[in-house]
Amino acid sequence: MINRKTVLAITLARGGSRGIIKKNIVSINDKPLLSYTTDEVIKSKYIDRYIVATDDVDIEQVCLNNKIECFKRKKVADTQTSADGLLEVLNSTLNTYDYVIEIMCTNPLKTVEDIDGVIDKLDSTKADSVVSVVRIWDNHPSRVKYIVDDVLIGLNPEEDPDIPGQRRQDLQPPAYVRNGSIYAMKWEQINIKERRLGPITRPYIMSQERTINIDEPRDLMLAKFILENENK
Repeated sequence: MINRKTVLAITLARGGSRGIIKKNIVSINDKPLLSYTTDEVIKSKYIDRYIVATDDVDIEQVCLNNKIECFKRKKVADTQTSADGLLEVLNSTLNTYDYVIEIMCTNPLKTVEDIDGVIDKLDSTKADSVVSVVRIWDNHPSRVKYIVDDVLIGLNPEEDPDIPGQRRQDLQPPAYVRNGSIYAMKWEQINIKERRLGPITRPYIMSQERTINIDEPRDLMLAKFILENENK
């Protein structure tokens, strides 16, 4: 609870995955990927209830082993959105909450400080939603090109790496992308409007060092390396 506002956190952890088999519970340094998230969530000073929603019996077992509440989902189709999954859980709960926080389990480097920081910002700014983001450098929009008749066309016609002031660290304004780690929203934003992001969505900026989204085997290798060396 934060300022008398109740907080429900949900992690959607499906069993299927194309890039990595059983991705959400793949072992990283002898620990399931999901557990890196659940271990941080249970440290939160604001979260009143935490639910992991899954369609997979092995993920259920990981939750049971760690005493995490688990919601059994129907078989999850590839076309289902995160909003669909959140609504499935919300429609099963008997209580309402002021805030709903979706905490993704494919980002093992986020911390409880990030989780509580997002909740803090949602409450203090009275936004409809808050989403974690990371600054982009090499992929800044002014550097993006598309190809027409085998010719590179820039979104920014004046972009040229040889012109002073156009190094990646000089590009303005700073650009950010969602890093797929944490989404926070008012109850009515998801439960009534059925969308995670509202008209007023504010950013919670995370560092590049804590932004790894496990999607491909190389992401897994990088996460293992970082986590192994964090404790040295």
